[in-house]
Amino acid sequence: MTDTLIDRRDLAFQLYEVLDTEGLLSRERFNEHNRDTFDAVIETADKMAREKFANHNSAADKDEPKFVNGQVQMLPEVKEAFDAYAKAGFIAGRYDYELGGMQLPETVMAACNGFFTAANPGTAGYPFLTTAAANLIRVFGNESQKASFLPNMLSGRYSGTMALTEPHAGSSLADIRTSATPADDGHYLIKGAKIYISGGEQSITENIVHMVLAKIKGAPAGVKGISLFIVPKFRVDSDGNPADRNGVSLAGLIHKLGYRGTTSTALSFGDDAPCHGYLVGEPHQGLKYMFQMMNEARVGVGFGAAVIGYRGYMHSLEYAKDRLQGRKASEKNPESPQVPIIEHADVRRMLLAQKAYSEGGLALCLYGARLMDDQHTHPDEQKRTEAGKLLDLLTPVIKTWPSEHGPKANDLAIQVYGGAGYTREYPVEQCWRDNRLNPIHEGTSGIQGLDLLGRKIWQDQSHGLQLLMQEMQVDLQAATTDRCQQWALSLSETLQQAVKVTQNLGKSLMSGEVDKTLANASCYLHLFGHIIVAWMWLRQANAAANALASANTDDERNFYQGKLQAAQYFFHWELPTVAQDLVLLRNMDDTCLNMKAEWF
Repeated sequence: MTDTLIDRRDLAFQLYEVLDTEGLLSRERFNEHNRDTFDAVIETADKMAREKFANHNSAADKDEPKFVNGQVQMLPEVKEAFDAYAKAGFIAGRYDYELGGMQLPETVMAACNGFFTAANPGTAGYPFLTTAAANLIRVFGNESQKASFLPNMLSGRYSGTMALTEPHAGSSLADIRTSATPADDGHYLIKGAKIYISGGEQSITENIVHMVLAKIKGAPAGVKGISLFIVPKFRVDSDGNPADRNGVSLAGLIHKLGYRGTTSTALSFGDDAPCHGYLVGEPHQGLKYMFQMMNEARVGVGFGAAVIGYRGYMHSLEYAKDRLQGRKASEKNPESPQVPIIEHADVRRMLLAQKAYSEGGLALCLYGARLMDDQHTHPDEQKRTEAGKLLDLLTPVIKTWPSEHGPKANDLAIQVYGGAGYTREYPVEQCWRDNRLNPIHEGTSGIQGLDLLGRKIWQDQSHGLQLLMQEMQVDLQAATTDRCQQWALSLSETLQQAVKVTQNLGKSLMSGEVDKTLANASCYLHLFGHIIVAWMWLRQANAAANALASANTDDERNFYQGKLQAAQYFFHWELPTVAQDLVLLRNMDDTCLNMKAEWF
């Protein structure tokens, strides 16, 4: 079985030939780096992911964490991997030098983390959550909170979680009941229950820092009354060291289809002992703050889905090249040698689909990471603002498109393997099980569709959408070869139809037909997502077509031809599927809206 997690040639193409990541080196924040340092840290990530994470991926899936005598038992390799990741500086990789970080671009850090998630999604979940929780404290915490928690989180001594979901409320955060009562010495007493908290209890770090949403007594109803609290497993002393046990207890471990290496927990706050929480920022502003971590997590989930799909693609590609079975349809001699199954057109169809989904999803997520870099470090203030608006608009797509199509890629990988793919003796069934979580957590696909059509499209008088179309126009005009021009025309025509549909949906919302308009939000998300990924493929095709003319080795020519053929697949096989979405949205189809519960 292959140990390739992500094709390094493809990653270099995405980073340097499509995104011009080297261009970031001119910015003050990154001017102590060069391409060699970027490549060195990527090489370290790839090597460590294969040696420290992939080595126990299957074992952690089979021997998931257990709750024994009040403690969570885990494979020792999980802690070894987490500690190695932290020691190498990856938790703090994007942070300032003064905080022990490497001041690496988000684009490079995303690429690095892709290797770890592809190698072992379960173990990679712990540092991923820790980084996001630490960033929340860095941005919104006070100086005392930063001093107490940030150094220990960035060093890997402490881990972090996000505690949002409650048993009765699910995704409806307006209905949370966890309460916070002010105490005399400045902290709050937290009381309530949370569920599906990844990393909520484990045996790999000295302390766990929970970022908890709760409502202060007397707060406004709904989301306007939500506040954010730091709730550590152990309270900390003045030096930030673990002290007395806090009133956070494990109510149970949840057993999942996949992602089994990451604990999923039910937690109770304040049941067995007083639970101290520390207010972050202003009261009743917690959801606004938490959206930073949620949006970070949504981009991370999309990236994870893309690279798990990619890992399955790498496995099935190798299998298809090695597995001998059958003969070409034109071969009539039953005694002729069998051929590798990659010689069969239908297997190539399945591999092309995986390539289109995985490399398209990777391109989309790296583009999102580049928007983060531009949002925070572009020297032009207007460009920083525009990058933030583009990222905000595209976040539902970055989260959802790879989350929907990564599992589809894994499903096709199983099919390429045939019966072997359905067995636990081969790795692709675990890829599918792990990836199936991604359309659900950090906001289901349905919620992302509502967010996109109900809110993101119209924000700031649709300025984000206008910026997006301007960006797309640059690449449409850059399509100069015959093949790329054909695809650019197809994308442009689809985009024009989508704009008309969007305008009609906007009028419907303005007229008060909210339920009817948003009933088919998932169709709009599919339409919008496919257009964006088609754009990602046009960007790759333009770069490949331009480079092909000067490619001087067979390997390079084959690489670029593969990019162009995958782009052709997406434009011929995938983009046309949005025709159904356009019809349903244009007609304001009410089939689902008007179905009655009693009719099922």
